[in-house]
Amino acid sequence: MSLTNFRTLGRSGLVVSPLALGTMTFGTPRWGSSDAVSEAVFEAYVAAGGNFIDTADVYAGGRSEELLGGYVAARHLRDRLVLATKFTFNTEPGNPHAGGNGRKNIYRALESSFRRLQTDYVDLLWLHAYDLVTPAEEVLQTLGDLVRAGKIRYFGLSDVPAWYATRMATLAAAHAVPGPVAMQLEYSLAERSIEREHLPAARACGLGLTPWSPLAAGFLAGKYQREGPGAASGQGRLSGSNPFGTSKFTDHNWRVLDTLRTVAGHLERPLAQVALAWVAAQPGVTAPIVGASGVGQLHENLAALELTLRPEHRQALAEASALTPGFPDGIFTPAVNKSIFGGHTVQGWQ
Repeated sequence: MSLTNFRTLGRSGLVVSPLALGTMTFGTPRWGSSDAVSEAVFEAYVAAGGNFIDTADVYAGGRSEELLGGYVAARHLRDRLVLATKFTFNTEPGNPHAGGNGRKNIYRALESSFRRLQTDYVDLLWLHAYDLVTPAEEVLQTLGDLVRAGKIRYFGLSDVPAWYATRMATLAAAHAVPGPVAMQLEYSLAERSIEREHLPAARACGLGLTPWSPLAAGFLAGKYQREGPGAASGQGRLSGSNPFGTSKFTDHNWRVLDTLRTVAGHLERPLAQVALAWVAAQPGVTAPIVGASGVGQLHENLAALELTLRPEHRQALAEASALTPGFPDGIFTPAVNKSIFGGHTVQGWQ
């Protein structure tokens, strides 16, 4: 497989590469990359045949969009690439209208993204996060209006409850209006919570999945060494102030990392490639989002497309990273199925 083994995003006609390039590192100090390195990473991804690039209005305070817009315009690539950006988070402290998922901010944020990206439309606009207040109906109508106006081609939902995504997709289907085509959610061997509700919801609603942080912010790349309970040393996104805190440094995840090291050793492959190959092969996944602080790291990540895990390796990783069953999943067992159907085991349509 390569970046030119294209697929459609969810139940839509949007054609994307099997790995998306995440640009949170573009223009970001400390754990990000310089402008020159960011441009080199962009060029390497495009040269390898990639067409799916993800950013957000708040990445590096808008600098990520500015850099990306310049790279695309200078190379006249606008019609060849799928540009995806996001709105939700506040860009003007003290002004509640400069954030959220209400109609007023969506229009404000999109117009600002247009200026930075040097374009008059985006291919995929993501709601960045559930804001706890805006009704699904308002978001659906607003984004549908933008599709009809030609300002966006498609839209998706990032970091929302499964019920919220399901409600929006169901309303869109019932009223035959543009609806979400995908969800962008955290998913990796170190974070499989979306398997409880989000993945089944995505399958039922025809939504693609573009996992963010498939390497758990570098944890699964082996960047950190365990020092003690809940502590680690290493350089990367999880060092110092970061959106993840120390949530990755758990006993469970250290055990996952140990198993990943064993599997990677058997395959003689870098940990990151094995972790990415696992995510990319999961049912419902369209295109994991990979970032890179340099061209070498990008090529190493892209090489995950060449790797197919053997059944015994998939099983070892699945067992080590398995979720602890929670309600109501814990009661959905073959024994319960059998008791419901009078002693018979009944299989549903697959």
